[in-house]
Amino acid sequence: MTDLLALSSDLPVADVSPGTALIEEGTRPGRMFVLASGEVVVEHDGVPFARIDTPGAVFGEMSVVLDRAATATVRAAGDVRVHVVDDPTRFLTDTPGAALAVLRTTASRLDGMTHYLVDVKRQFADHGGHLGLVDRILDTLLHHQGPRARTGSARDPEGDHVHDEE
Repeated sequence: MTDLLALSSDLPVADVSPGTALIEEGTRPGRMFVLASGEVVVEHDGVPFARIDTPGAVFGEMSVVLDRAATATVRAAGDVRVHVVDDPTRFLTDTPGAALAVLRTTASRLDGMTHYLVDVKRQFADHGGHLGLVDRILDTLLHHQGPRARTGSARDPEGDHVHDEE
């Protein structure tokens, strides 16, 4: 994560007061943040589920990469300082190593979640009733594939380009 902190060192810095939401669930933030110092809490439907306090941690990247509204709220737990990425797509495209640094962070989070889900799956594997559904639900979550990536180029038959008629 220190790679991303170094890569974002030339970006604008914002000081955020405790309790302030940097990203609101359901909105299209259009920005990405790299934590310089402090701690943020990640919430879904008002339920806190993660704390991030490692300098160089990124948040807001899921909305950018998936091109959809934020799936969680990110709120300052105390005084926070962040590097603000106003144009995340450009930053990830034009800054050598930035996309790989974000991918590593995201992959690390996914790996941790996968280990947790496997542990839950083991705990409830032999249960009947609604607890027995955990196995099927987790299988669905672990095997879910997002929409196919599109290049948007003329060579992509499903891309968002215009065909000239002859």
